[in-house]
Amino acid sequence: MNSAFKDHFSTQATDYARFRPNYPAELFAWLAGIAPSRGTAWDCGTGSGQAAVGLAAHFARVIATDPSASQLAQAVAHPGIEYRCAPAEVSLLDTASADLVTVAQAIHWFDLDRFYAEARRVLKPGGVIAVWTYTLLDVEAGVDTLVSDYYRNVVGPYWPPERKMVDDRYRSLPFPFDPVAAPAFEIRTEWSRDELLGYLGTWSATRAYIKAKGIDPLADLGRRLMALWPDPELKKTLRWPLHLRVGRA
Repeated sequence: MNSAFKDHFSTQATDYARFRPNYPAELFAWLAGIAPSRGTAWDCGTGSGQAAVGLAAHFARVIATDPSASQLAQAVAHPGIEYRCAPAEVSLLDTASADLVTVAQAIHWFDLDRFYAEARRVLKPGGVIAVWTYTLLDVEAGVDTLVSDYYRNVVGPYWPPERKMVDDRYRSLPFPFDPVAAPAFEIRTEWSRDELLGYLGTWSATRAYIKAKGIDPLADLGRRLMALWPDPELKKTLRWPLHLRVGRA
């Protein structure tokens, strides 16, 4: 894979921090339980720190890295998290220093061979690496149909090619570690219609569409959503199933 940093998110870093969903607490408790100890976790491609905050509840030290300074500027401050601007492939962490390496919704952007070599170097013997992704959300039938159409037919041609790994739920992702079976986890949150639209605005394909056409495709989607979700204050439950690959060094 191309080792050059492909920055699809810095320009909307504020919206990314505001509108990206948080991961379930049960996920981090499970990961802490299978790590060899709870000393250090490295969250790679942390973005604005959603996963790092979850890890900080269980590990004495969390090092969270991202190559985007704009993303890190929006990250949640936490006394247990040290944010560093660094690429996945050259973390500058000490050798055999981490009990756990995590990558949330980001590994499809990495140079996999170089990152995996770096993860092996950084992990302690028996350390755990966990990567995960999520695909389309589930709200209710009518809303789901509109979002799916937007994803596939409106902004579909503007997804970067790496998105294919997300679409197949990381099943085709090369993952050269001793596999660990993971339980099922899902993201669940309560959002208004405008919060959903804010989230869709963080999609790299939405930004690429706007750049190419000079038109915001969410304006039309917003009008269509109003017919199904007329009350802007009404919160609905949104769910995203998580798809994990977990292994041991």
